Amino acid sequence: MQPTSKFNTLATGLAMFSMFFGAGNVVFPLALGQIAQDKNFFAILGMLITAVGVPFAGLLAMTLYNGDYKRFFGRIGKVPGFFLAAGIMGLIGPFGAMPRCIALSFSTAKMFLGNVSLPMFSIVACLLIWVFTFRRTNIVSTLGYVLTPLLLGSLGVIIICGFVDSPAAPLSTHENFDIFLKGLKDGYQTMDLLGAFFFSSVIIASLKKNIEPNAPNYSKRLMISALQATAIGAGLLALVYVGFSYIASFHGSALKNISSDELISVIAVHVLGPKAAMVACIAVSLACLTTAIALAVVFAEFVQKEISGNKINYSSALIGTLVVTFFVSTLNFTGIAAFLLPILQVCYPGLIVLCLVNIAYKLKGYGRAKELH
Repeated sequence: MQPTSKFNTLATGLAMFSMFFGAGNVVFPLALGQIAQDKNFFAILGMLITAVGVPFAGLLAMTLYNGDYKRFFGRIGKVPGFFLAAGIMGLIGPFGAMPRCIALSFSTAKMFLGNVSLPMFSIVACLLIWVFTFRRTNIVSTLGYVLTPLLLGSLGVIIICGFVDSPAAPLSTHENFDIFLKGLKDGYQTMDLLGAFFFSSVIIASLKKNIEPNAPNYSKRLMISALQATAIGAGLLALVYVGFSYIASFHGSALKNISSDELISVIAVHVLGPKAAMVACIAVSLACLTTAIALAVVFAEFVQKEISGNKINYSSALIGTLVVTFFVSTLNFTGIAAFLLPILQVCYPGLIVLCLVNIAYKLKGYGRAKELH
């Protein structure tokens, strides 16, 4: 593999991490460690299956379909596939992931914001999202080059400092299998499998940049590049999950009665001190807002093109998206999570089965090369 190709694969892997890293990726590993305590090994093992393995299996499944979610979901029928795609888009858009990102940004930074309320913060956040998205510029990509290293550095510092001189984790009363199942189900709430269906086209386009369409073994080379980039993105997410869950389990005694959305800021202050914690919390807040910006563009374009058939322009679709996002965000993080939990517990197993069936269909039919071209 040429150096340029290697750099592109690395950049794509980092981009995967940045795209998938949102509110749920911060909160649920911490909340799981807080509950699991000394049984955290079994808990995080369950979460790694559904929060890392499943989303990236979905990403590889979408690679077999060249990132075309219409063909992927169309396997269950054109009309059911459309409604399923629209429902998933709503969940990762203004009815779920977007407002959750805003709510977590507020919870993470509120100790440094004085008397700012959640509705006030949400209005400002939605206005910022509009500024960065109404002309669909490359500002988010530019921010990503700066933000991703800052975010990774901040998360790394929190995790390393959280391990240094950490007390022993409190003893848990949970059974090993029960806490494993808890981690398995909590992994659903990262919602990364849902994002994988719609982020895949961007990722595949990035990987294709250094592969000639007429090159020998084009499909094989694309799949190898996808596997390598996936290993980078999945590996970084797994490290964050493991690190977060363990520092929350070690410092469980100091986290009693702390709500899940406030865990990151409390832990940051506890292990870094107020000044350093402020930088780390701002980085996490910005990461969540950047994810919301990307999702706003994706959902507004979906409404414009797929739902309205271009009868609604992009600006109107974006404004409508942000209005809904604002109202849902005022439910706060725990309220949004309570709303999403039963939906995800029902739909996630079905989507996992759909991924596996579609992968089996492609591999059994030996149609991967044809579909990729």
